Amino acid sequence: MIIVRGLTKRFINGGREIVAVDRLSFAVAPGEVYGLLGPNGAGKTTTLRMVLGLLRPDEGYAEVAGYRTCDAPDEVKVCIGLVSASGGLYPWLTVREMLLFFADLYGVAPADARRELERLGRLLGFSEYLDQRCGVLSTGQRQRATLARALIHQPQVMLLDEPTRGLDVVGSQVVFDYIMHLRQQGKAVIVSTHRLDEAERLCDRFGLLHQGRLRHEGTLDHLRQETGCPTLVAMFTRLLQDGEQEDGGHE
Repeated sequence: MIIVRGLTKRFINGGREIVAVDRLSFAVAPGEVYGLLGPNGAGKTTTLRMVLGLLRPDEGYAEVAGYRTCDAPDEVKVCIGLVSASGGLYPWLTVREMLLFFADLYGVAPADARRELERLGRLLGFSEYLDQRCGVLSTGQRQRATLARALIHQPQVMLLDEPTRGLDVVGSQVVFDYIMHLRQQGKAVIVSTHRLDEAERLCDRFGLLHQGRLRHEGTLDHLRQETGCPTLVAMFTRLLQDGEQEDGGHE
C-alpha cells in the first residue's frame, strides 16, 4: 500500500520560490497499477523521490507498507523495487553476479536469492545470458536485467519511472507483461510516464499532474466523464491550454 497525503516540495531558483509538488494526495492499493502522468516539469520525478525517501518533503508525508518515508527511510527502501530508464548496470559484472550482489545488499539469504534469480530468469527470458557481462548486453537484454534487479528482493511496492524509454516494440511488450505480473502478484505499482497511449493500456487508475498539482484522478472512464475528453492525450492538451490561459491572465 502506498499513501501520499498533502505532499509538498519547494525549491529556490534564482531567488524565486518554485513549488515543484503542491499538496499532492493519492493512494495505491495492493494489486493496483497507478499511472502518475504529466508533461516534463509536472512534478512526477520529485514525487517519486519523496516516496522513495531520497527527498524530504516540506509538508505532508508519504507512507509505504506502513512506514513513513521521513521516519523510516531504510525500511521503506527495502519495501520498494525501482525501475528507472536512467538506472545503470555494473558493466564488469555478469547478470548473475549483479543480481546476487543486489540481493545481498537487501539482506536476502543466498539460497533464497539463487532461487529467485532462476525464477526471474525464466519469467523474463534472460536465463541464457546470466553469465554474460552486463557491459555487452543489448538494450533489450539490459532492460530485462534491470527489471529483475527491482524484483530480486521481492518488494511489496514497485515504482517504474519511464520504464519503456528507448525500447522497441518487443522491449516495450516485455515491460507490459512485467507490469501484468506485478499486478497478479498483488504489488502496489506506480508507473510514471508521458507515453500516454501506453499508460491507457497499463494502468487501473490515473493521477494527472500539471505544475505540481493533481488536476484529475480516477479510472479512464471516470476521467472521460469528468473532462469530456476521449483520451489521455486530449485531456493533457486541454490542461496545457488551460494553464497557458491562467498564466496569461496573471500577466
